[in-house]
Amino acid sequence: MPRLSDTMEEGAIAIWHKQPGDRVEVGDLLVEIETDKATMEYEAYEAGTLSEHLVAEGKLVSIGEPIALLDDGKPSVMPGATPAAAADAPAATPAAEAAPAVPPIDGNADGNAAGRGERLFASPLVRKLARENHLDLSQVRGTGPGGRIIRSDTDALLAQATAPGADSAVPNATVVAPSAAAAAPSPDTLDKRASEAIPLSNMRRIIARRLGESARTIPHFFVTAAADAENLVQLRTELNAQLVQAGRPKVSINDLLIRASALALREHPEVNASYIDDASVEMLVHHRVNIGVAVASGNGLVVPVIEDADQKTVSQLGTEAKQLVSLANAKKLTAGQMSGGTFTISNLGMFGVEQFTAIINPPEGAILAVGGTAREAVVVGDEIVARHRMRYTLSADHRIIDGAVAAQFLQTLTRLIENPWTIIA
Repeated sequence: MPRLSDTMEEGAIAIWHKQPGDRVEVGDLLVEIETDKATMEYEAYEAGTLSEHLVAEGKLVSIGEPIALLDDGKPSVMPGATPAAAADAPAATPAAEAAPAVPPIDGNADGNAAGRGERLFASPLVRKLARENHLDLSQVRGTGPGGRIIRSDTDALLAQATAPGADSAVPNATVVAPSAAAAAPSPDTLDKRASEAIPLSNMRRIIARRLGESARTIPHFFVTAAADAENLVQLRTELNAQLVQAGRPKVSINDLLIRASALALREHPEVNASYIDDASVEMLVHHRVNIGVAVASGNGLVVPVIEDADQKTVSQLGTEAKQLVSLANAKKLTAGQMSGGTFTISNLGMFGVEQFTAIINPPEGAILAVGGTAREAVVVGDEIVARHRMRYTLSADHRIIDGAVAAQFLQTLTRLIENPWTIIA
């Protein structure tokens, strides 16, 4: 199992693209691996014949554990063998004679699709359901990556197999007379409102572990501020009108906030820092401002990174952010695009959230949680007027960031938001 990101400790086999017996050349796509951040393609670095899968699809293993055997055609020497014995030893087992670790599943349970010799690819959960319910997966069209059959693809077939009287229609099914205890359906079977166990994806399990570790081990503290965002909203409206006329893409409030945060970090580099470990007598202060943007994609929470955000215009930040979000939703982010972050922004304002706190994304020292922009009654001079207001909360690692430092950072950020011309200057 290779290390595909800086925070990766284990990975799961998503899809094997080479099967036992297949010829593998250098650069061939061998397998897709699900990490704590995304599903990434892994290419072969050696040529040979794939002999065996040591790790089945869906299984999670630690970095460094073998996941497959590749026969390069050279004789192998078993540990402890004498030179003479090694000379007489046969070469590695030919791939054609090796059986795959996880054979395809079908209604006949013989490795063929309804006996026709077609190979089917399905998730581990689907294979389990197929075995337990005698499903003929040749009737199912896979909608997963590469045509892989996933759980939702089997709903209709599973409902048919579990319907009353369906046993007689299931090919090759063995009918067993139920015992008296099994004859009565359980309450969970009858009650459609009962709780349902839904498997966690490997990415979700890894996210849960890492965020749990962050919440347990990092002494978080939270500082909230509010800004008059009326000028920011007006500036964005005017700016977008000019960009549309020029045939250029619009910018969002989030793009302006990324730029404002980057400028504030440049003024307060002690917030753009990382704690090393308890044994270290130093901390890391980053002179590059690389801002991670939390993205709630359909595949889980990922944080692609915009490098040198303080050196880019708002339009450049907007274009790059859109590209990264698109790649995140398509599970096409690379390890490089999700590494090297020094600060993270998590914006839930588009969901109507007024204010929230976020968990720090190690090894960063802080994360900014941004709420929505809404019109409120505020006092301006001696009058009460309706103006846009925005709230944001900085979560900081108290081991390296003090309360006063966090407050000063938010003061600078508020000044930039309330005077947005300085953001685009």
